[in-house]
Amino acid sequence: MRGIPIPDKDTNVEHIYREKTDKRILKRNPWRDYRLHGTVLILVIIAELIGTISIPISKDIEITIMPLIYTIILGLVFYLVKPISWIQRKQARIAEGAMMLFIGVLIAKLAVSSGQSIGLIFKMGPALILQEIGHLATILVLPIALLLGFKKEAIGMTNSIGREPNVAVVVDKYGFNSPESRGVFAIFIIGTVIGTIFISFLVTLSLSFLPLHPYAFAMASGVGSASMNAAAIGPTLAAFPGMETQIEAFAGFSNLLSFCVGIYIVIFVALPLTEKIYNILEPKIGRESIMPKKEGDE
Repeated sequence: MRGIPIPDKDTNVEHIYREKTDKRILKRNPWRDYRLHGTVLILVIIAELIGTISIPISKDIEITIMPLIYTIILGLVFYLVKPISWIQRKQARIAEGAMMLFIGVLIAKLAVSSGQSIGLIFKMGPALILQEIGHLATILVLPIALLLGFKKEAIGMTNSIGREPNVAVVVDKYGFNSPESRGVFAIFIIGTVIGTIFISFLVTLSLSFLPLHPYAFAMASGVGSASMNAAAIGPTLAAFPGMETQIEAFAGFSNLLSFCVGIYIVIFVALPLTEKIYNILEPKIGRESIMPKKEGDE
């Protein structure tokens, strides 16, 4: 994590974007766009009223759709539909700034959760701890991202599975508007939209072909995402009737552990390793960037 320098009382230190930000705020306070806030509130209410929906595909496969998916889809529709004239690019930028505030709250929440669970982490046996090495497996697809034309976005996309702890770490280290943050948010959204579908099919196939203990499947479902965790438990419970309590306990604790330990894996191992591999491979196999360049990108 980068340290935040604390200036002396007599030292006039300004943020690099202070002047630009002040001009925008003086011109028109972005937080007073009440139509935007009202629209977001309506989308949240609609999503909560719909609630979580489970769609059975077959006897052993069930797709879980979480309210967050509805808000993403509805927000995209409101942005693209022409008659809704009060949601435009300007409102998207305001929402981007608001997101930064929520990320700050998330970082604080994760710090508190990790600190509270640190004693429990040291008391656990090696099995649950060692499973967190799986966070590093996503780095294997970094060369594919480079061949597809991604640049530093690939660092955010491939250093971990891209759930809440990883989003917080990447945004805190590189900044909200950085290529790395755009990459991790892309993976976060994709994981939210199709991750539950993918992991449900993956668990079903694994149950059919891998002769592992039920607890192993339960532990593997804890990837740090509540929706993906729920989608993975469904096929496991169906495959091992009578072990519901044990499977749910292992899956729930594994998911909690992915939050607590996973954040340290990302900070001390995954991100540094991904950066190092990126610096080695990008000059050799990197292609012309397919991402539009934004202000502040290197």
